[in-house]
Amino acid sequence: MALDKKIKNSPNTVKIGIIGGGQLGKMIILEGKKLGIQFIVLDPDENCPAASIADEQILGGYYDSEKIEKLAACCHVLTYEVEHIHADILMALVEKGHSIQPAPTTLKMIQNKYRQKTFLLEKGIATTEFEKITTVVDIENYIRREGLPAILKSCYGGYDGKGNKVIRTVDEIEKAYQLLGGSTNELMIEKYITFTHEISVIAARGAYGEIRLFPIGENIHEENILRTTIVPARVEASVLQKAEKLALEVMEELEGTGVFCIEMFVDPEGNVLVNEIAPRVHNSGHYTMEGCNISQFQQHLMAILEYPLATPYLIKPSLMMNLLGEEKEGRAMIEGLTEVLQYDDTYVHFYGKEYTKPLRKMGHVTLLGHNPEALMDKAEKVKKVLKITGY
Repeated sequence: MALDKKIKNSPNTVKIGIIGGGQLGKMIILEGKKLGIQFIVLDPDENCPAASIADEQILGGYYDSEKIEKLAACCHVLTYEVEHIHADILMALVEKGHSIQPAPTTLKMIQNKYRQKTFLLEKGIATTEFEKITTVVDIENYIRREGLPAILKSCYGGYDGKGNKVIRTVDEIEKAYQLLGGSTNELMIEKYITFTHEISVIAARGAYGEIRLFPIGENIHEENILRTTIVPARVEASVLQKAEKLALEVMEELEGTGVFCIEMFVDPEGNVLVNEIAPRVHNSGHYTMEGCNISQFQQHLMAILEYPLATPYLIKPSLMMNLLGEEKEGRAMIEGLTEVLQYDDTYVHFYGKEYTKPLRKMGHVTLLGHNPEALMDKAEKVKKVLKITGY
């Protein structure tokens, strides 16, 4: 349902609902406040990051049908910053005339990893080999055919490595199966890809069908958690061209407006395969806040509010590094902030989470510079100084 022209011409009268009040929601709000937009967030935590700047918060879970309906009733547009939410309720609300973006049908599809991979396969989009499994025997048969290592995945849920288990020896099969819920859970198995790079494309579709791609980022993970994104990605120009072409193919098949993240693998032969899709703003797109002419968060708002999309470009080579909680749990405290703020082209984002724990995403730092190599050196200096710990 198109937005009323009077509403679009008076952004200070617009109310946007966000399911999820984490750091992504907070950064969407920060961009929207430049236009005077009002925001209502739905989150079960009254101290969530977005609560401090939202105009209103509805306390409730992401599967609470009554609260989601309440949020939709008081907003012009509804969006989300998390994926594990009640997609069926969102689809029903669209049928009743509510504007929800990206499309809940896309959200429903990607929530099940097997369904997402099947979708890609049916559309002829290059992705990793996969298979549905229900028993240990299914895993054994797959490994006998395809070899090791292999990745066992829970079809639902999972993030930052949770819900996944790499099987490297036959002795690990039973343990991996039980760890991921065994017969009580819906599971799939994937071929293990020996990749040279992990990259991601932040893409946006506007209300008029236009698609815009941000510069491609190279992602470095440790312990299955994104630690660093480097832009431009340190891959051959031919790989970048393949990734852009693949991203456009994916975007042509997905429904809805807004920002999407398409994560990909690059293999030793330079082939590019889609790993996963996220129909939302994404951690690997944080560099856009200082590194590009428009941030992913502003572009997302332009899309869901039916404004024209900007053509993104890189202002300077950029590096985004996540700030994760150290081993000591407790109330969050930043060490080394004063020293790091003296560095040129260094931008610290602290999400405002009250408590820290090991590996929890507490903030990020964006560095701008002349080339990726110099930025990596600078990032090492920042890592040694800037830490988030508990007290």
